[in-house]
Amino acid sequence: MCGIAGLFLLRPAHGPDLEATALKMAIALFHRGPDGGGAWGDDDAGVGFGHRRLAIVDLTDTGAQPMRSANGRFVITYNGEVYNFVELRRELEVLGHRFHGTSDTEVMLAAIVQWGVAEAVAKFVGMFAFGLFDRQTRTLHLVRDRVGVKPLYWAVFKGQLLFGSELRALMAHPDFRKDVDPEALDAMLRYSYVPAPNTILKNVFKLPPASILTVRAGEQPKISTYWPLSDIAQRPPTPRSEADSLEGLDALLRDAVQRRLVADVPLGAFLSGGTDSAIIVALMQAVSDRPAKTYTIGLPDSAYDESKEAREVARHLRSDHTEIMLESSTARDLVSNVADWFDEPFGDSSQIPTYLVAQATRKHVTVALSGDGGDELFGGYPKYGMLDYIWRYAGKLPRPARAAAAGFLGTVPDSVLQQTAAIALDAGRAERIAEKASRLRMALRAANADEAAVALATVGLDERGIVRGAQGSLTLAPYNAATPSDITSRMQLHDMMTYLPDDILTKIDRCSMAVSLEAREPLLDHRLIEFVWSLPPALRRGDGTSKYLLRKVLGRYLPADMIDRPKRGFSIPLGAWLRGPLRAWGEELLAPDKLMPMLDARRVQTLWQNYQNGSNDNATGMWNVLMAQAWARRWL
Repeated sequence: MCGIAGLFLLRPAHGPDLEATALKMAIALFHRGPDGGGAWGDDDAGVGFGHRRLAIVDLTDTGAQPMRSANGRFVITYNGEVYNFVELRRELEVLGHRFHGTSDTEVMLAAIVQWGVAEAVAKFVGMFAFGLFDRQTRTLHLVRDRVGVKPLYWAVFKGQLLFGSELRALMAHPDFRKDVDPEALDAMLRYSYVPAPNTILKNVFKLPPASILTVRAGEQPKISTYWPLSDIAQRPPTPRSEADSLEGLDALLRDAVQRRLVADVPLGAFLSGGTDSAIIVALMQAVSDRPAKTYTIGLPDSAYDESKEAREVARHLRSDHTEIMLESSTARDLVSNVADWFDEPFGDSSQIPTYLVAQATRKHVTVALSGDGGDELFGGYPKYGMLDYIWRYAGKLPRPARAAAAGFLGTVPDSVLQQTAAIALDAGRAERIAEKASRLRMALRAANADEAAVALATVGLDERGIVRGAQGSLTLAPYNAATPSDITSRMQLHDMMTYLPDDILTKIDRCSMAVSLEAREPLLDHRLIEFVWSLPPALRRGDGTSKYLLRKVLGRYLPADMIDRPKRGFSIPLGAWLRGPLRAWGEELLAPDKLMPMLDARRVQTLWQNYQNGSNDNATGMWNVLMAQAWARRWL
């Protein structure tokens, strides 16, 4: 895991040393690579590359970057891991290539020499983002992995293309301008993140997953897709029995985990009480003769605490287990630093426990496996079943009738919803019930199931006027009703292309890299994704049980009582904390004289006061405003 940065002149120009500029950009990413750094530049070709290294495989200087290919034609600056590099190396050696070190970077370069960029990338199994310069054709390529595990930002300013692992690398360039996009800020308050390819800043973009950007001097950048997930999802299902599907899934999971255990540094795993992390740890134990080191977060509030369940799983699997408690006082100390981890405003509040578990894990290991991606791939989110249930019945009603029902629901005060839910549900599921009711109201007003699904993704504020000058034009990409045929599968696909890379993977990348920890996600192996999408929906979902096949596989390693548990999100008691230990921090941050000018101070103060007196219970929306303001104070 590393940090990359670079620049490429699109028109002839004279300026400062490009290598020195690239090095300066890379230094801004020191936290991503504290083990070393380097830079390379060619002023005649108008290019400079910078790199920060977190040494994982080949800890010697033969793994240092930027790296040139053996024939000198290509130069790469690369972040990530290619897990099948050993097989590729053997294949390339048969074809006449020779290697000096043991890194995957050297193998990647040889593969590109042998097969070209697009064909080589199609052979890579892994997570990666890299800049590649072809010195022969003077062409720059920017490449991002299939699912978007590794980030890559780019922008064109004053005739030069800048790129980097994080926005802060681009900000370090002397010509960079930080012009906030009001539509992006408005979208962040609505979804908790800025939807790709946009960023919080005007004219700065995220390279989409599974994409290759190609550009030469004097030309416009062109972006192509090398792994279209939507096409994969709409392929006709492959007929398989349940027994064959289970065997195939188990084998692929084992291989995905085993490949991610290759490292020249200590490894561990994040472990919650849920299915996804449990299957990862179970397979780590199955393919290794040493106890896996596992780490979990505990909370004093039992409604949010999964440490007991994680402890039981760890005891059964005999892992070397560590628990870290997240107290409200710890959160109070952490919140002022969140904007240091995220150089783009980000509002998923599970960033707090994610950072804390990453910080504790880094004290013992340099690499940690996680179960991210399981909910999207195997249908684990409650909203999937919720929408299916609602639309099966409410969808039969005329739209005016549904709108009337939504209107009636809107007349119920948030405080009443909260009190009623507290009686009927446990505290964890009852908290933020008003947020869920708000999303339900929007879903009921939708014209069809696909619009309803997008409405359920609006987790924050959907009010006009909070962001000055915003029209609400930046929204999530609409659903394609033909891809695939059933609404639950379309929701999963949509989440895999939006929420997964822009929220879940952004969170784990920034929180882990903030403490120089490499996170690896076996459930996002592209071969596994292709296999699961090849199964008929009825087989994937079985009798309606979420993660049906994954639970079946896990049943081979854990007893049923450790598997059949209700899902809990990886969350904190945000509402109680914002009205308690975090209140003073929030009030200071939202002081009218300190608010970023783009936020309407009167509306923000009204939101905060209504939240504190209980007439507005949208904790996520309030948190999003706080995160936006914290970001502005740190980066503007």
